Amino acid sequence: MENITLPPELSSSVSSESKDFAVKAGRTQPLKKSISSILFGTVWTAFTSIFVFVFLGPIFQGKEVHFESNGVPTVAGPDNLGPIVIPAIIIGIFVLVGIGILSWGLYSLFKKGGYFVGTPTRLVHFQNGNIRSIDWEQFSGDIEVNGNAQKGNVSLQMRTGRMASRKNGPDRYVPDVIYISEIPNVFEVEQICRKRIKENDPTPTTTGHNIA
Repeated sequence: MENITLPPELSSSVSSESKDFAVKAGRTQPLKKSISSILFGTVWTAFTSIFVFVFLGPIFQGKEVHFESNGVPTVAGPDNLGPIVIPAIIIGIFVLVGIGILSWGLYSLFKKGGYFVGTPTRLVHFQNGNIRSIDWEQFSGDIEVNGNAQKGNVSLQMRTGRMASRKNGPDRYVPDVIYISEIPNVFEVEQICRKRIKENDPTPTTTGHNIA
């Protein structure tokens, strides 16, 4: 499954290996994921901006803000910013987080996914002149695929990941994911990936033995 022209650097990297597939990804991640980031970033930024206007707006207009700090009535104004510096920094951080999520969502919406080449031993990703080689044994085998025969997405979970804290529950393990998005023949690519991951699975097979 190789009907595209690969960049010279990528061709040189895999020249001695047989290629199971070679595809050019239309996006860096599925469209649904980009839109989710945009919506979440928009809502987060809008919500935190309310605190900016309510809490800091009067100061920008030259007025005073009255609030309580540890049960003590406090006044902050253009000539007395001390009591409001730390709250302003915290609010600013939350606003920047929302802007960052929104910006990433917009950026990923238009960012191309680069080239992917599958060989019997590894998955090679080429993008912006950089080559990343990932052995099939680094994938867990948990694969998500969607779309149709003309165009679809493959998401490959890896064995690596990170712990994400949750407000109302224990920390949750979030695996790293490789996205191969908006590619043709998506179901064939998924089957090849699944086959190679299984072939290169480092987990030893346990065999039952009868004890006399």
